[in-house]
Amino acid sequence: MATRDAACHCGQLRLEAAGDPFAVSICNCLACQRRTGSAFGMQAAFKADQVQVVGCFSDFARISNEADGKAHVFHFCPDCGSQVFYTEPTEPDLIVVSVGSFAAPSFPPPTESGYDSRRHHWVGLPDSIQRYAPEPWDSVRPLYDAGRYAEAADTGRELIEAR
Repeated sequence: MATRDAACHCGQLRLEAAGDPFAVSICNCLACQRRTGSAFGMQAAFKADQVQVVGCFSDFARISNEADGKAHVFHFCPDCGSQVFYTEPTEPDLIVVSVGSFAAPSFPPPTESGYDSRRHHWVGLPDSIQRYAPEPWDSVRPLYDAGRYAEAADTGRELIEAR
């Protein structure tokens, strides 16, 4: 079984993934755009038993403002700041690795694209990629219901500006 090596910019935090990911995807949500500093995030999902992590990392937990309110725990190198992988507490058998951390142009291409309505107009995708575009206002309702009115208003403004 082939292994794939991923690393942060300075090489202190490394991962070894055995075999192929079970999914490779693009995420166009605004949180991934901010997290990556790019037009989208691109990640590869592996089963936890496929991945070995070596090195120290720091965590940043973000609670999704989507209806599911899912937690995403981003793991990054404390030395260079590169975000290399993330996990979700509700899915302990999952490790999601930033594709750029593999630094391998031959890495398998994505098969799906999420939040396609937020994709930058100049980003083209092959027709073979499945696109997911949740209802844009789905992310506002849970904030409002939780009494987080200012955050709901900010999210609503972002949605309007993105259109």
